[in-house]
Amino acid sequence: MYKVALFDLDGTLINTEHKNREAWARLFRRHRVPYDDSVLRSFTGRPAKEAMADHVASFAGYGIDELCAEAAAYAALPDMPAAVTVDGAMELLHRLQQMRVPLGVVTSGPRDYAESALMTLGVLQLLDVLITADDVSRGKPDPEGYSTACSALNVEPSEAVVFEDAPAGILAAKRAGIFCVGLTTTHEAEALTEADVVIKDLTDVCWPYIVPPSDSNHDVT
Repeated sequence: MYKVALFDLDGTLINTEHKNREAWARLFRRHRVPYDDSVLRSFTGRPAKEAMADHVASFAGYGIDELCAEAAAYAALPDMPAAVTVDGAMELLHRLQQMRVPLGVVTSGPRDYAESALMTLGVLQLLDVLITADDVSRGKPDPEGYSTACSALNVEPSEAVVFEDAPAGILAAKRAGIFCVGLTTTHEAEALTEADVVIKDLTDVCWPYIVPPSDSNHDVT
């Protein structure tokens, strides 16, 4: 039934969410702008500039580009939490590549960051398509990124499966008409109810990933 597999990057293949949230938290603290966990979660799965646009009015005298650059500088500091691969991610990518399943990554991050991260993981060469924030005019939860990936791979949305960890990414996949598997790597299952099925990570994922309708929105691990 399914011909291609599409993956988000942060939180799906590599878990950088703890580092990203700390970077945004430092930005808010540095400028003495109040924030809570819901504010930090609002950045998850979205292009940084689009997410920052929701809060820039609280940073008097600063622009979106300037604030995003400052947060990126915090993320690069050596004392930040280390990024780790999501359990089962590398094994699944290599297994699908050996099965000749076309692979794609659709991320809200910029291309230079995505290529660097994927190269560090040693999987950039496995991908048939990489769609980044630089390739779309509207970021997640808009479906443009996933629709563009399907077009690039010459498949209908109904022939693809998306693996996502964030509500914004899940909405993007569903709005594109794609079956979506939600991962509880960065959010609780209750936040991922728009996904067709929810699992804890990418360990022991079978392909093709076909879940009976009666199992939708259930944890299958």
